[in-house]
Amino acid sequence: MTKSRTHVVVIGGGYAGVTAANWLRKGATDVTLVNPRAQFVERIRLHQLAIDNDDAVEDYATILNPDVRLVVDNAERIDAPARRVELASGATLDYDYLVYAVGSTGAVPAAVPGAREFAYPLSELQQAHQLRARLADTPSSAPIVVVGGGLTGIEAAAEFAEAGRTVTMVTDVLGPTLSPGGRGSVAKRLRKLGVTVIETPVSAVTADAVVLADGRTLPSAVTVWTAGFGVPGLAAASGLTTDAIGRLLADETLTSVDDDRIVGTGDAVSPSGLPYRMSCQAAMPLGAQAANTVLSRIAGERPADVNHGMAAQCISLGRRAGTFQVNNIDDSPRRVYIGGRPGAIIKEQVCRWTLKWMRGEAVKPGSYTWKTWQGRQQLLADVEEAALQ
Repeated sequence: MTKSRTHVVVIGGGYAGVTAANWLRKGATDVTLVNPRAQFVERIRLHQLAIDNDDAVEDYATILNPDVRLVVDNAERIDAPARRVELASGATLDYDYLVYAVGSTGAVPAAVPGAREFAYPLSELQQAHQLRARLADTPSSAPIVVVGGGLTGIEAAAEFAEAGRTVTMVTDVLGPTLSPGGRGSVAKRLRKLGVTVIETPVSAVTADAVVLADGRTLPSAVTVWTAGFGVPGLAAASGLTTDAIGRLLADETLTSVDDDRIVGTGDAVSPSGLPYRMSCQAAMPLGAQAANTVLSRIAGERPADVNHGMAAQCISLGRRAGTFQVNNIDDSPRRVYIGGRPGAIIKEQVCRWTLKWMRGEAVKPGSYTWKTWQGRQQLLADVEEAALQ
C-alpha cells in the first residue's frame, strides 16, 4: 500500500459490502474488506441450509476482486475522529474512508416471553447451522412452528414441509408485502404442502409449545422465529447517529450524518430515515452507490443521491414451486405475479444470477447496473409533508 493511494475499509462481506469493495477498484484505491468469516454467505439460501439441501456459502475467491484484501475478523469499534477500526483480535485498521456494510440480524423480541430462550432465528449462517442441528435431532413427525409470515417465514415453512415435516405458520398477516393474487398463490402452495397458517399473534414461547394471543397452545418441537430483523449495534456503540433500530443514519448520498468519511450501505443504512427494504435486491445497488459516493469524494465531486428502484419479490416454495411477485419501481406490489413451477425456476435463476453479477463486478469493477428511479425525492417530500400535518 502506497501513501499516494486512498485506503478504504469496508466492514461487512455480504451482498452490499462485496459489491462496494469490488466497485471501489474502479478508482486508485486500496480496499480492505473486514468480515467475521472467510466465506461469503448466501443469505437467500439459509432456509435451504437449515433443511440440509444447500450449504449457503461461496468462496470469496470466486466473487471478490483479487486486489481486495480480505481480513477475517470482527470489527468492534469505529474510532471516527482517528479514522480507525478496532478489531476483536486487537489489531487496528486505519482508513481514509469507511464503508459501513454490516448487514442485518435476526431479531427475536424480548417482549415475547420465552422467545429468545426457545426460538430459533434464521437470518445468519450460525443461526441456520444451529437450526439444522436441532432439526437433525428432532423426529420428522414432530411439529414445527414458524413464527412470521414474511418472505423468510414463507420460504422456511415451505422448505420444511416439502421435506416431510409437519409445519404450522403463525403470523399476523401472510405475505403482507404481496399483492392479493401473489398472496393467494403462496397460500395455495402452502396448503398443498400441508402447512397450517394461523393469523394470530404469539404471546409466549416455551420449550415445547407456542402460546397464541387468543389463548390457544400449539405443540412445537422446534419453533423458528422469522418475524422481524435487526442490525448489529456497531454504529451506535461507536457513537454514530442511528435510526430507531440501529441503522446508520445517512443522507441521500449514503453519507453518515456525523462524518463525511463514513458511508453506509445495505441493510444497515437508513438514508434520510427512509430505508430500502432489507434484501439483496436493494443491497447490491446500494453497495455500488456507496462506492460511487466514496470515489466522488476522493475526486472532489458532489456524490449522487441514491436512485435505484425495486422490481420484484422472489419467493421459493420448496424446490418445485415459487411465486414471483412483480413490483412497481417504488417497491409496492403490482397485480402481476408468476406462481407454480415457473415461479420456482425464476427464483432459482435470480439466486444464481446474483452470484453471477457479483463475479462480473469482481472481474470488471463498475460494470454492475441497476434499475434507476427518479421518484425517491418526491417520496421523501411526501413523507415530510405528511409528518408536518
